[in-house]
Amino acid sequence: GKKLGYTFNHRNLHNVSLGQGQEVVAEQALDLAAKEGHWVILQNIHLVAKWLSSLEKKLEQHSQGSHQDFRVFISAEPAPCPESHIIPQGILENSIKITSEAPTGMHANLHKALDNFSQDTLEMCSQEKEFRSILFALCYFHAVVAERRKFGPQGWNRSYPFSTGDLTISVNVLYNYLEASSKVPYDDLRYLVGEIMYGGHITDDWDRRLCRTYLEEFIKPEMLEGELCLAPGFPLPGNMDYNGYHQYIDDALPPESPHLYGLHPNAEIGFLTQRSERLLRTLMELQPRDSSTGHGAVGTREEMVQALLEEMLEKLTDEFNVAELMAKVEERTPYTVVALQECERMNVLTAEIRHSLAELELGLKGELTMTSDMEALQNSLFLDTVPESWLKRSYPSTASLGSWFADLLARISELEAWTRDFSLPSTLWLGGFFNPQSILTAVMQSTARKNKWPLDKMTLQCDVTKRSREDFASAPREGAYVHGLFMEGARWDAQAGTIADARLKELTPAMPVVFIKAIPDDKQDLQGLYPCPLYKTRQRGLTYVWTFNLKTKENPSKWVLAGVALLLQ
Repeated sequence: GKKLGYTFNHRNLHNVSLGQGQEVVAEQALDLAAKEGHWVILQNIHLVAKWLSSLEKKLEQHSQGSHQDFRVFISAEPAPCPESHIIPQGILENSIKITSEAPTGMHANLHKALDNFSQDTLEMCSQEKEFRSILFALCYFHAVVAERRKFGPQGWNRSYPFSTGDLTISVNVLYNYLEASSKVPYDDLRYLVGEIMYGGHITDDWDRRLCRTYLEEFIKPEMLEGELCLAPGFPLPGNMDYNGYHQYIDDALPPESPHLYGLHPNAEIGFLTQRSERLLRTLMELQPRDSSTGHGAVGTREEMVQALLEEMLEKLTDEFNVAELMAKVEERTPYTVVALQECERMNVLTAEIRHSLAELELGLKGELTMTSDMEALQNSLFLDTVPESWLKRSYPSTASLGSWFADLLARISELEAWTRDFSLPSTLWLGGFFNPQSILTAVMQSTARKNKWPLDKMTLQCDVTKRSREDFASAPREGAYVHGLFMEGARWDAQAGTIADARLKELTPAMPVVFIKAIPDDKQDLQGLYPCPLYKTRQRGLTYVWTFNLKTKENPSKWVLAGVALLLQ
């Protein structure tokens, strides 16, 4: 205020946090401030979308004849997508806009994390060496969890709003614990930071495991003996002053790379590829829709769509006759039930595809009025994306329309082969199921019935073979052989029979056939195993299917930090 020539006290400032019916208070504050020359701060206007048009009118009303010192400051969270851009154009055009962007890269994030403290902070604890070491480790931890988001689902299954408040409160807890105890309570600190301060944001169990593993690697007794590296080539610094720590970051922190986060370099290739694909898809969507596709084009947009839908209708097979299949079944085993359920779901999907394509074909010929749904389908066919109405009845997929449709025909072919005599295939294509959990549960049910074991006391054991699908002529007596799995973040070394570091540019190497069998819980030995999550797609998150325990010679924490997972696509 003084720099701008104003003299201010608390009576000159009206601070209103919007939401929960504060709109009336905000309007009263604006009226008073305009008259008296006060300042108004309106926080979180993204929470009151319906009121923003009233705010725009109110600001326009006060733009003339108000006190010359009257000012309004507005804050809002960034919109997650274009559809959430709700601030009226009039407000944006008449305001000076300032954005607060988070730093990018470990170097900037680590400096910013350390900026929350000072030399006084470093000197306030009686156990100075322990306090400084753990504080720096917490700063690195904060920078890692904040910046890891850029790697998408391989970084975090979901995006979390970690803030500097989490870091400063964690340091306060550290200070209180060190002042109260002569020994460093490592377990307590890891629990409070990982499960409460940061863990309070986390809603996914696998993300919680990741957060916990980082803290187990960064905060442990070895840190005080000079034996701890926060990242390859970046040891935890010794006892320094505040400026010394900043200088150490500049001098010692390796260049930005996935290694700083415990990830493989392929993770960067993956997220940059996805970003490029999004950019190119957006450019495609911006193309004119009412002209031919360009110089040398085969035909108009409508002709291309017409040719594509005719080809799809021709390739699409008839629906399964579920009643006839049920009559053919001699015994309703768990596997038979799964096969019938899959046929029913496939019928729902193919019926929608056939109906919507036939409807669009009539619309293109002028025999039906084009509806918004038909136009959306036409756009999807032209842009090579899976139509929304098909996805609703389908399975999670990130493929383009061409790949998705070829995959659909392959799924139908697998089901047709299985339902000829309902004998279990020699190897199961796990990714070909609408509900992969159902076939894995059927494996446990079959074994439980055969051995008269309680189903709730059983688990699945996963043994990776050295062979491919073609090497198997028949199904096993118990359990099932499974093919079509891929690994992200690492690879499977078939010769050694363990997880190994991925090869550069091999983002999702295929797995050999996996033998799945059910065993009692108490027979399971988790020694030397990495609990690997299995997902339907690279989007991870809600596409989680099961956990397969895979053999590893390395510490399992390495694969946790690398975001190693199995994928069905």
